[in-house]
Amino acid sequence: MKYLREIRSWLGSFGIAFLIALVVGIFVFQPYRVDGHSMDPTLHDGERVYVSKLSHTFDYMPAYGDIVIIDSRVDRKRTFMDEIKDHPFFAWFESGNDHTYYVKRVIGKPGDFIEIKGGKLYRNGKALDEPYTKEPMTDVGDQTWTVPKDSIFVMGDNRNNSEDSRAIGYIPLDHVMGIMKF
Repeated sequence: MKYLREIRSWLGSFGIAFLIALVVGIFVFQPYRVDGHSMDPTLHDGERVYVSKLSHTFDYMPAYGDIVIIDSRVDRKRTFMDEIKDHPFFAWFESGNDHTYYVKRVIGKPGDFIEIKGGKLYRNGKALDEPYTKEPMTDVGDQTWTVPKDSIFVMGDNRNNSEDSRAIGYIPLDHVMGIMKF
């Protein structure tokens, strides 16, 4: 009897710890691993980053230049079940994950006019000073975008090797999983 109470006490403690870890991972912060070279030289392939999920939890807009984790499945609405399944504990058990999280930098917010002219990036007519980029953009041609409501426009720091809003489109705010904190 004494051993059963002891075991029940331990199981209760582990259960509470698990619930706290689950809540923290879903709503507060979560680790991610950089996969690829699209954020070189700022972040490197295989590097672990920790992001604050408070922007995702409370639906607030990231700032220009913030490094964000995005869910690349922009063609579908995210659900609360996605939040649970994406927790590292449950994602570990899921095999054949068919989507990717991207690490990118916020370039445009709703209403912004983004333009690439002559390999240079402009926001609302002003050229951006981007000391964090790896190298100048090459062979991109002139392109323009107007960021819609409740979305952002993101790009990798390695512009010549980045699948970002130029390819996948605008990122709905509910697909911004969190903001990287240095």
